[in-house]
Amino acid sequence: MLLALALLAAYLLGSIPTALWVGRAFFNLPDIREHGSGNAGATNTFRVLGKKAGSFVLVVDAFKGYVAAYYLPNWLLSQGSIGPDSLFYLRLACGVLAVVGHIWPVLAQFRGGKGVATIVGMMLAIAPAPVGVCIGVFLVVLAVSRYVSLSSMSAGVVFALLQLLPAFRPANWLQVVFGFLLAAMLIYTHRANIGRLRAGTESRVPLPWARGG
Repeated sequence: MLLALALLAAYLLGSIPTALWVGRAFFNLPDIREHGSGNAGATNTFRVLGKKAGSFVLVVDAFKGYVAAYYLPNWLLSQGSIGPDSLFYLRLACGVLAVVGHIWPVLAQFRGGKGVATIVGMMLAIAPAPVGVCIGVFLVVLAVSRYVSLSSMSAGVVFALLQLLPAFRPANWLQVVFGFLLAAMLIYTHRANIGRLRAGTESRVPLPWARGG
């Protein structure tokens, strides 16, 4: 019963539509999905509502993934519902459910964002060292290009490849498989962005550290 509750809580946590609620509460915007790219995520919040709102949504959406993948499994472990050998698998399960909730949120008519920030939070709980490198890759690509889509895909590919190196190779082979599946999913969910990047029509976002905006 506790395991089922934790899995449900992970999905509901991911389903919190941060961008949608921030738009309604502070900008009198009924539905951010009717503007910009049509997504309820941090990138579209940066684009539509500006740097402060976008930064807030980014942090909260990442926190959703971290809480789901770290604290919920640890709680189950403390309650004796799972053993230490199951902890990694529960981190994956809870984290994935949080990402699913963000992309298809029951609290927002199953229309959410692309899940990048929530994935980052989830993977920080599972593999903090390679994720730290990937955050650096994301920021460098973003600083140069100002394309969040390109930055996200680049970081996802680097994460998968890093796990093949001895310094970052995980103890569980499933994490390597998951890393490559994650990179493939990021590329697939950004397929429309790839088309716009090739056509030169992809929107750039204002950087949080830039002046103005």
